[in-house]
Amino acid sequence: MNGETKNIIQENPFMPEPARIVRTYHLTDDVKFFQVRITDMDKALSFKYDTGQFAMISVLGAGEAPFSISSTPSRPGLLEFCIRKTGIVTDSIFRLKENSLIGLRGPYGKGFPTEKMEGKDIIIIMGGLGAAPLRSVLLYCLDNRNLFNRVILLHGAKRPSEMIFREEFFALKERDDLECYMSVDEDDTGQWPENVGVVTTLFPKVKDLDAENTVALVCGPPIMYKFVINELIKLDIPKDQILMTLERRMKCGVGKCGHCAIDYIYTCLDGPVFTYWDVLHMRELI
Repeated sequence: MNGETKNIIQENPFMPEPARIVRTYHLTDDVKFFQVRITDMDKALSFKYDTGQFAMISVLGAGEAPFSISSTPSRPGLLEFCIRKTGIVTDSIFRLKENSLIGLRGPYGKGFPTEKMEGKDIIIIMGGLGAAPLRSVLLYCLDNRNLFNRVILLHGAKRPSEMIFREEFFALKERDDLECYMSVDEDDTGQWPENVGVVTTLFPKVKDLDAENTVALVCGPPIMYKFVINELIKLDIPKDQILMTLERRMKCGVGKCGHCAIDYIYTCLDGPVFTYWDVLHMRELI
């Protein structure tokens, strides 16, 4: 299953499947959470995807756009998305109420190789909207906790009000089988109980890491990658065990339009998950 692109509409990959918004609420001022179910219950329950994959969401009259799947395949039936308001399509999605219909096609792309990650320590570093795809793999690891060794989460945001899934991750901190550290660049409330500083200031809290048996997953703002990768290299984590999820103007999802091309690589087909070793051989990173 891992690393393969699977479509819910095999006959026509461009035909969206009707889906209904089950639940929606604000995560921050400009980011909303959407819980979605395909209207055909058999298709909803049989929808297969990997952590790290994405789907195309469309609104009639507005168009469509790609969004990372934030839910975990270990909880079938419902799909979850974390969407930031950035343009015409997302403006239209934000105006939709619960029970509204949307179009859904996918899943697309290469996800995280969770089967190859089994038996290893997992360190997840997320910043900003990077929480959207990495929440999927975090929940998958926690739902299948016996398959993985240590699970470590480093979560960063600019300010407390901008931390996506903040309350959910505070609840997860109570688990004995998860090492969860959170940080904000700036505490403008004076009441933030966790670390203050960029996400890389959380690395000293991670002790006794078995680098050769560790897989690191990274997603966040472009500026974050350089500094986080440097920290992971200092820890001697092999380059092919550092996994990055990148997005680049994905439009069709099936490698036909060329919008997401990086040299000869199509992000929608060959990504959005790449190893750091892969990225080193790309002339364009983002």
